[in-house]
Amino acid sequence: MAGYRRFWNQGGAWKALLLVVCYWLLYQGVAWVLHQFFGGFRTDGGTFSSPENVFFGQAFSILTTGLLMLLLAWSFGWLTELFGPQPIRGSWWMWTAVVVVLGFNLVRYAAVDYQAVGLGVTVMTLFLGLCIGFTEELVCRGFTVQLLRRGGYGEWAVAALSSLLFGALHAGNFIGTTDLLPMIVLVAYTSMFGVLMYLSMRVGGSLIWPILLHASTDPSQFLLTGAIDEQGQLGEAGALLPIANLANPVVIVVGFMLLLFIRGRVGRAYYGLPDPKAAVTDP
Repeated sequence: MAGYRRFWNQGGAWKALLLVVCYWLLYQGVAWVLHQFFGGFRTDGGTFSSPENVFFGQAFSILTTGLLMLLLAWSFGWLTELFGPQPIRGSWWMWTAVVVVLGFNLVRYAAVDYQAVGLGVTVMTLFLGLCIGFTEELVCRGFTVQLLRRGGYGEWAVAALSSLLFGALHAGNFIGTTDLLPMIVLVAYTSMFGVLMYLSMRVGGSLIWPILLHASTDPSQFLLTGAIDEQGQLGEAGALLPIANLANPVVIVVGFMLLLFIRGRVGRAYYGLPDPKAAVTDP
């Protein structure tokens, strides 16, 4: 166990990449196994056609994978570091990330045709969002940020690399397809959304912030369109739909602009590792 922990405690970008790849493979395996045992509980129709489809089609597998990743964090001895206070403060301008994401989420929720979606699907989709927020933020703002900081990277590189890994993770949705444009748009959106999640963690001071913010985002998209990279609406179109459809380009632009201003460095010395630059510096 000591050697196992020592390996991960040293951190590094390639270990962050390795962990994300392992997570993706784990999720695919968990989803396949659960489908074999529980796929019969699904009803006819798409993912968001019934509460059963939302749970057994999506939520169950992402929740199970998240719990396994939480167990992995425990095996690393990282639970306190992952969920405790951030070792570096955020600046006032980082609240822009929270305002942009939460603002568009509220607009999308206001534009949803809840009568067409149904109460059961709405509640289960909100639960799905919580599962996604917990699992993906644990991996991409928890593990990867921790590994990059332990590797000695400054906060700009930590934000950029962890967000690129987050975007690449979603590119896996397009394996087997030849349509590149939707994949490029999705990777660009999720990467810059990842920057905003990183900033919310910095300014909020805890991993809980991006978990909850992410948890509120995906359901607002699913209830509106059924997918993260589509425009339109399930049910009747609402008056706020044109504003809601601006979310993706705004997130891409704002995320890129804010990324340019990220500064600071935690440093390996904070984790008790050899580091020639021992001081923790704020932006």
